[in-house]
Amino acid sequence: MPILLAISAPETENLLPLSLAFGLGVAATLLTSLAFFRQRLKLAEVRQLNRAASLQAEAERDVGELRRQAEHGLHQRELELTRRDAELSASRDLTQHLRLDLERQEAKLRRRADNLEQLQHDLESRLLEHRARLEQVAGLDSGQARVLLLEDTRRLSAEELAEVRREIIGQGEAEIRDEARRLLLNTVQRLGTSAAHEHAATIVHLPGADMKGRLIGREGRNIKTFETLTGVTLLIDDTPDTVLVSCFDPVRREIARVALEALLKDGRIHPASIEDEVAKARDSVGAFVRSKGEEACRKLHLALPHPDILDLVGRLHFRQSFNQNVLEHSLEVAWLSSLLAAELGLDPVLAKRAGLFHDMGKAVSHENEGSHAHAAAELLARHGEDARVVNAVAAHHHEVPGTSVFAGLLVVADSLSATRPGARSEPMEAYVRRLASLEKLVLAQPGVKEAHVLQAGREVRVIVDPGVLTDEDSRRLCRKLRHQIEDTLQYAAAIKVTVIREQRFSDTAK
Repeated sequence: MPILLAISAPETENLLPLSLAFGLGVAATLLTSLAFFRQRLKLAEVRQLNRAASLQAEAERDVGELRRQAEHGLHQRELELTRRDAELSASRDLTQHLRLDLERQEAKLRRRADNLEQLQHDLESRLLEHRARLEQVAGLDSGQARVLLLEDTRRLSAEELAEVRREIIGQGEAEIRDEARRLLLNTVQRLGTSAAHEHAATIVHLPGADMKGRLIGREGRNIKTFETLTGVTLLIDDTPDTVLVSCFDPVRREIARVALEALLKDGRIHPASIEDEVAKARDSVGAFVRSKGEEACRKLHLALPHPDILDLVGRLHFRQSFNQNVLEHSLEVAWLSSLLAAELGLDPVLAKRAGLFHDMGKAVSHENEGSHAHAAAELLARHGEDARVVNAVAAHHHEVPGTSVFAGLLVVADSLSATRPGARSEPMEAYVRRLASLEKLVLAQPGVKEAHVLQAGREVRVIVDPGVLTDEDSRRLCRKLRHQIEDTLQYAAAIKVTVIREQRFSDTAK
């Protein structure tokens, strides 16, 4: 049921002022907020107007800059067009001038041609008159005079014709030599190697004087065990505090050196320790040899061959030939062969393989018969190497005929590597013997008076008797000596042959 609340009159009178005050407060708050929002709105409008003015000013500046750039570009374009127009006008004038000049030259040449035709006609008429007079005076017709003239000319010009023939032949040989020098020079300049002066270490220093006795052992059992296992000979009593390892096989000598240094460092020397150290040294040197072979193939960017071939290539590191390390020599020959093959349009990989393997037979043991070239070729053929490489290796000392151009390339590269300055050293006895044989060969020729060997055997000068040999005989002798030297003597570099023929005539006026 509805509840009726009774409010007395005094309470109603107290609520009216409160309600009025509350309403006025709310109205004041609303008016204040409205004024605040109006003020914020005016500030936003001012900011928008300022921003619009700023953007308009910036746009006007950009438009002005673009207008200035466009005007400048148009001005430059007008200047460029004006310059090109002037150049075209000048070119047109020059072309017109040249055309007129050419027309004048053509007219002049035409007049000269007409004059030459007239002169030629006059000359032919005079020659006919002159010939008729000569025939009348000499009593011979033109055919007989021509025969006599040809015979006389042939007799007088025989020496000149021979000289011309020699000059033509000499020019052909000179051009061939120049082309060969250019090719070899381009190849050698691309390869820079230093002279190798490595030698196998054969001397081992002892840490103390008592080590000699310990190394020899009781009744010499230690040294006998060491020499039996390594295949070398130890020379202990020759020099103080040193041991000389003597053996013809450089790999055995290296194994013995490594084992001996390990024994001296350890200090315990008896047959059991010697056997252990020799086995370790053999494994160490074997790994070193294999790494040297792999390193050589990596330097040449070649695929690894059979392990037996790798071992033999690595063994070349311990070989010396005329003071030249054989492995370094093989690498050098491989690079030279490759560069020559590239110059001639051949396969450089086959040339490099032939160069690297050509002296591999020097590392083969004495059980393989034949020369080192034959042994290397036989081993390469057994392991499936390319037939052209096998033939080039077998033929690089002319023991067998070469069947491909790679054999000739290998011969040239081997000679270049062996004869470059500082590559090899020659014993004094062999040097003197080579000079004496060269001088003896020259003096054995008829008509030779003196022979002088110069420049360490690289040139020989021959003085002939002018009463015995003519100039033509001297030329033939020079060529004959060249062929005999090439066929009979062994030499590394080229030998220049110079034949000198001098004849003097003197008289006394009284």
